[in-house]
Amino acid sequence: MTMGKGVAITGMGIISAIGNNVQENYESLINSKTGVAKISKIDTIHKDGILVGEITTANSEFEKRLCLEENSWSRTSLLAVVAAKEAVSQAKITDINDCRTGLISGTTVGGMDKSEQYFHNYFETDENWKFVNTLHAGDSTQKIANQLGLEESFVTTISTACSSAANAIMLGARMIKAGELDRVVVGGSDALSKFTINGFKTLMILSDTYNTPFDDNRKGLNLGEAAAFLVLESDDIVARDKKEVLGYVKGYANANDAHHQTASSDNGDGAILAMEKALKIADLEPNTVDYINAHGTATPNNDLSEGRAMLCVFDGQVPEFSSTKAFTGHTLAVAGVVEAVYSILALQNNIVFPNLNFKTPMQEFNLLPETELKEKELNVILSNSFGFGGNCTTLIFSKEA
Repeated sequence: MTMGKGVAITGMGIISAIGNNVQENYESLINSKTGVAKISKIDTIHKDGILVGEITTANSEFEKRLCLEENSWSRTSLLAVVAAKEAVSQAKITDINDCRTGLISGTTVGGMDKSEQYFHNYFETDENWKFVNTLHAGDSTQKIANQLGLEESFVTTISTACSSAANAIMLGARMIKAGELDRVVVGGSDALSKFTINGFKTLMILSDTYNTPFDDNRKGLNLGEAAAFLVLESDDIVARDKKEVLGYVKGYANANDAHHQTASSDNGDGAILAMEKALKIADLEPNTVDYINAHGTATPNNDLSEGRAMLCVFDGQVPEFSSTKAFTGHTLAVAGVVEAVYSILALQNNIVFPNLNFKTPMQEFNLLPETELKEKELNVILSNSFGFGGNCTTLIFSKEA
């Protein structure tokens, strides 16, 4: 296979708090239907104090659908396989091994939801030791590879906090650009767990109400769970199989503001670097961006830092922007690919999705997110994903290669 210029997106799959597949997610987005609500599935002392974006389907239903033994996999793995299979199906791939195919998946907590469940009786019985062995981040990736039937392929896991899946997309795109792979399934999966809830509670950045991105009175984030995947393919494979292209990965960059373990720098130094480099790689000027899907976690620190970064990169002329985390909650490792799916849906339908719950502009600058569904001709979308440790990633999606 020759090196091609384009990185085409030919398939998408997603399961989140607002839908069990791509179509259900789209319908929730255009109808302003949030998936954030009180905790119903996790036995935590915090269940009345915070709101989350939970997927309503129980593990037992996923196990039946995937013909698995009861209580055999973590929820992270179950969600991952459901979303990855949808993406591969939408890409109309009948033989996953008919070209050099890779898999890159991101996660933060891996199989934590199961390992914490049996934590107290690991030393009393060997019955649940499998959930120690499947705690690691690579477990869900390996299960996806097995379920998709990938043979002798490039399979790896990325765990860079909340930019994990965005970095998976970036690495997949770079490998196709370099001629190393012809097709890559990229994305991530994270399930809610008590470990996650307790950790974020300790950081004091969880909201007891619906998250309000870019609002002056924002109180913090709502955690969410999700899995989502894209199928990326080279120009050669698109031509060979006469594929329908949903959009292109046009630009990408990763940077670090090296400021703090969990906080972004005050002026968004890492975010500025990531956005500027992604535009350079895409060979685009800032004024060609039609819409920004912001990281927009609704924490005091993120929204101020990201807002300042956008004002800097776009020289005060920030295009329409919104955060879709008010729909799904913050899905941690998966946020970048959830929002990649939403960006492609926005491109396909020429629609800017609303920033729910926004009421009061921030005092520090004059930035107003889009609060209503807006029809607009879209050709280029920039999407931000920023993680703990200062790990900042920007992706640029376009209609044309």
